[in-house]
This record gives sequence, C-alpha cells and structure tokens, in this order.
Amino acid sequence: MNLRAWLLKWPRRYKRLLQVSVDVLICWLALWLAFWVRLGTDRLVDPFDEHLWLFLAAPAIAIPVYIRSGMYRAVLRYLGNDALVSIFKAVTISALLLALVVYWYRDVQALVPRSLVFNYWWLSLLMAGGVRLLMRQYFMGNWLNVRAAMSLVGKDDDLPRVAIYGAGTAGNQLVAALRMGRSMRPVAFIDDDDSIATRVIAGLKVYKPKHIDQMINETAAQEILLAIPSATRARRKEILQHLEAFPLHIRSVPAIMDLASGRVRVDDIQEVDIADLLGRDAVPPQIELFERCIRDKVVMVTGAGGSIGSEICRQLIGSRPRTLVLIDHAEFNLYSIHSELEDSLQREALTTRLVPILGSVRSQAHMLDVMRAWRVDTVYHTAAYKHVPMVEHNIAEGVRNNVLGTLNTAQAALKAGVEHFVLISTDKAVRPTNVMGGTKRLAEMILQALSKESAPVLFNDPGGVHQVNKTRFTMVRFGNVLGSSGSVIPLFREQIKRGGPVTVTHPSITRYFMTISEAAQLVIQAGAMGQGGDVFVLDMGQPVRILDLAEKMIHLSGLSIRSERSPLGDISIEFTGLRPGEKLYEELLIGDNVTPTDHPMIMRASEERLPWERLKSVLENMLGALDRDDYDRVRQLLRETVSGYAPEGEIVDWIHVQRYTDLQ
Repeated sequence: MNLRAWLLKWPRRYKRLLQVSVDVLICWLALWLAFWVRLGTDRLVDPFDEHLWLFLAAPAIAIPVYIRSGMYRAVLRYLGNDALVSIFKAVTISALLLALVVYWYRDVQALVPRSLVFNYWWLSLLMAGGVRLLMRQYFMGNWLNVRAAMSLVGKDDDLPRVAIYGAGTAGNQLVAALRMGRSMRPVAFIDDDDSIATRVIAGLKVYKPKHIDQMINETAAQEILLAIPSATRARRKEILQHLEAFPLHIRSVPAIMDLASGRVRVDDIQEVDIADLLGRDAVPPQIELFERCIRDKVVMVTGAGGSIGSEICRQLIGSRPRTLVLIDHAEFNLYSIHSELEDSLQREALTTRLVPILGSVRSQAHMLDVMRAWRVDTVYHTAAYKHVPMVEHNIAEGVRNNVLGTLNTAQAALKAGVEHFVLISTDKAVRPTNVMGGTKRLAEMILQALSKESAPVLFNDPGGVHQVNKTRFTMVRFGNVLGSSGSVIPLFREQIKRGGPVTVTHPSITRYFMTISEAAQLVIQAGAMGQGGDVFVLDMGQPVRILDLAEKMIHLSGLSIRSERSPLGDISIEFTGLRPGEKLYEELLIGDNVTPTDHPMIMRASEERLPWERLKSVLENMLGALDRDDYDRVRQLLRETVSGYAPEGEIVDWIHVQRYTDLQ
C-alpha cells in the first residue's frame, strides 16, 4: 500500500490532528521567517527565551480561529474557492489578533518590529494555503506535477485531450469536474468573447473559434465539449455547423433547465443533442391553454409507456391533474413510466394520484369500465402501431389496433361522458402510401364523423340506442419526433459506434422532425383549443434530408465519410432502398385550407369528412374482410375511403403469405 492510500484510510480525527500539528509548525516557521525578513538575520530572535511568549501566542491564537472558520472540516481532495476564501479570512483574523497581543506587550524589552505582523500574515497565508493546495494535488495523483496542475499537456499523457467550448460558469465547472475525475484532460477553452480571447482561465488558454486549427496544433485536442447550456438552439446550430469542419468528436453538457432542475450534473457529458442541428427553439407554452384540460381533472393517457405517451405524462404532472390514469398493454413499459412519475411526484411534493392499468384499447368494455370507474375528464389517445414496414406486413393487427382501437376508445369516451378526447395522429396520414398512414387517417375520420353527431347510434351497438354526445374530439397531426422508438437517430448512433456502415434508405428522402418534449407540449395545447372535429397541424419547420443528418452525425463524432473520392475515410454510408410503404417525403396537409390559431406553432386544417352512417358501413365491411383474411379487400376499402391513399407494391401479410404457402 502506498503512502497516499495509507493516509486516506486514517480515521478522521487522526487526519485533523495531523493538520493541526502542521499548522502549529507553520505558525512557528512563519513567525521566525517574519523576523528574518524584517531584520535580515536570525541572531536577534530567541524563541526559547525573550520571544517565547510570542511563539506560544501565535499558534494559541491561530488554531482556535482556524477551527472556528472550518478549515479542518474541508476535505483536501475537494478543496475549492470557498475553502481558499476561508483560509484567507482565518489567517487574516489570527494575524490581527496577534497584532493586538504585540500591542498589549509593547513594553516588553524583547525586540518586536512593527512590520513583523504584516510579514507573519503573508507568510502564514502563503504556507497554510500552499500546503493545502499541494496536498490536494498529491491526493488527486498530481504530486509535484506542475504541468498537470496547470493542465498543460505532457507528451506521455494518455488521457483524452478535450477543449471546452464556452469559458463561462458552466465551462469552469466542467473543467473542475474533469480534473477531479481524471478521465479527460482539459487543454483549452474556446470562446467568441473578444474580451477574454488569448487570456488564461483556470490555467487554460482561451482561443477564438476562428483559431481552432491553431488550438488543435498546439494542444493536440481530440474532442470538444460544449459548455453553453444557456445558448439558444439557433446559436448552437451555428456553432455545430462551424465545428463540423474539424476532425474532432463533439459532445455536450446538459441544457440549463436540466441543470437547474437537478436531474443532471454539469459533468454529465453526452452526445450532441440532434435537436441542436435543427436550430429550432421551442416556443414557451401558454399556461392557460396548457392547463385548461388538465388542472384538477382526471386525465387518461392510452399508450402511456410509449415514446409520445410517456412524454405527455411527464408534461401533464406539472399541471397538477387530480388523477392520472396510465393505460398500456406492455407491462414493462407501464411499470417504467409509473415508477418514473412516482419519483417525480415525491421529489416535487405533488398530490396527483397515479393509476397504472394494464389493458388494450382493442377492448371497448375495458376502456369503458376504466373511464366510468375513475370518471375521466380528458383522454389523450396515443396508443397505436407506428412502424411503417412492420404494419405493412401485419395488416390485420395494424387495422385492429389503429382503427378499431381508436373506435373503441372514442365510443367508450362518448358513453362515459368524457369532456375532451385528443387523438395523436401523424403526417403519414396525409396521402398515405402505407397501411399505417391509411389506418391513422381512418382513425381521424372516425373522430371527425362522431364529432358531428349529437346523438349517434354507435358502431356494433345491438340495441340501436342513440347515445348523447358530450365529448369534444380533437386530432393533432405532426411528423417524426427525435429519439422516439423506431427513430433513425439512435440507429445512426449505434451504427457509428460500431464503425459503420450508416444505412440510409434513399439519397433524397426527407422527414419533418421535432423534439418529443416540444411535440407533447403542443399536443396538450392544441387539444385544449378543439371545438369538436378539429384537425390541428403542428409547425414542424423545414423538412430535413436524412442523408445530411447522417453526414453531420458522422462529422460531429470526429470521423470522416468513406466514399469513392475519400477511400480512406472512417465511416461509409450505404443506401438500402425505400422500405415497404415508405415515401420519399411526408406532408402535413391533405389540402391547402389551413387557418392560424392563437398559438403560433399550431394551425387548424380543414379536411373532408364522411357521414357517420357511411363510415359505419365501411368499418363493418373492413371487419368482415379481416375475418376472411381478405387483405386485398382491406386495401380496396382504404383506397375508397381515405383520400389520396396510393399503396405501393403488393399486399404482403406474413400470416396470409404463410397460409397461402402451406396450401400450395
């Protein structure tokens, strides 16, 4: 066992005793040196005779002051600026008290120069603070390593060398965290503030963004860590576009709201948020609109464990619903979001009651029982199958879940007298080329038709009773959300991590993107604006070319693209072709008739509707076709009912194909 490990294992009281002993020696040494500095000789100093009282008084005064100031409570390994300020105050107070003692004994014949106390003060300060700083370096593994202490790079240093973009508070905290952790070596700051360019902060030189090439040559930096948590997304996009040209891995510290909430720490380094590449700043929610259908109400979320459903739940609890009912057919997903929300409620001391219920939206009786039992006021219906190629090959399940699941939940809400019903839809419902998009548009049409009926006879109601409709049905349509299940972002990250290739379906394919958090906020606000049968469309910004996204992710990982022109690159990009039912681009509107709302990011679309009685006939025929495994008829009904539905390729349902093969 080495000396460092041995000392660290000492009991706390032994460590304090050692510190006190060292400080007593420092007091004596500082006092002796104070005489020597003032007189130029030690022959006039007699610590064991005429100056004995002074050498006894100095530690007798200093040690109690040091104890009172907390100098012995500080852990040397984590000595920071606050501890150094405490040392300064304690040494200063002890020196002033010693000056009073010298003044009181001024008649003593022993020689005590008036400047002695000043010399004693600065020498004590230098030695008491210096010893602690040296011990901090020693216990951190940097004993007498001046270059490491100043964070300069040594030739034999094998730690990853990182530059910090942003020399503000977050940047300095990040440097301190990295030095403590010793997993990375900070070598430079990058900042566009002209007032600090070329200066040294925390031992690191500050470079301007235009001098990054110089910084790389001088420091051999391998990564850049973005420490600009308060910057807007537009500003972060500009920075990332500039950094993309350099062979450096770009990572980031969390956003300022995550830091403020305590969910993460400043040294929780993560990959660059892809939302920063979009350069899109979220619009703050309108609180009155946000809470209209939530506060002090019973709210139910179907598909609560999914990507969108779970984020809607996270957003909802901040508006203090009385009860939040979580519905999901996947046990683990339901357990995960329920546990997370329980922790949030305890942490924030909220009184919302959580009710996790296992169940499927394909059971209207179960949905009705839940809504009546808990007297649900608002429903957010997110449960759906959304993966285009998967639904394309499992047509029956896609129709039953997306169409009949929405029908069952909507009719249960109508019977239970639910006030607000919000359907989470998709841009793939617009002129769909796939079964998933067709089923989502048909789900929209069901709600549009029901909203026009004041007392409809519900589908498959054997009694033929007219049901009074008190429910406002609303649909919210948007594109892809970053980080959702099935998103290309985690796929690209994993492929880059494995060394490639990165797979893109087509060079020209584009998609709309939005963060999950922003989408959930806008969905909640749009749902509050519905008057009945409204189709709201979220402002998704400009569509993003998937190939450009893949290239940016490769570059920001510090890697290069391998191609015919650059055969020595790191990661290749391969085109796999469009998957079944996939479109080159998505749309948000079927027609051009759109009107603004009170929210700048939400528009109201005017889409065609079918009468409820006609739609019931379509649903009846579709159910019959599903029971007969007649998927050509299912496709024909979708084509006749859903405007713009233009399927590509032949129907390939895996169960149907296998049955047909067995018959052969």
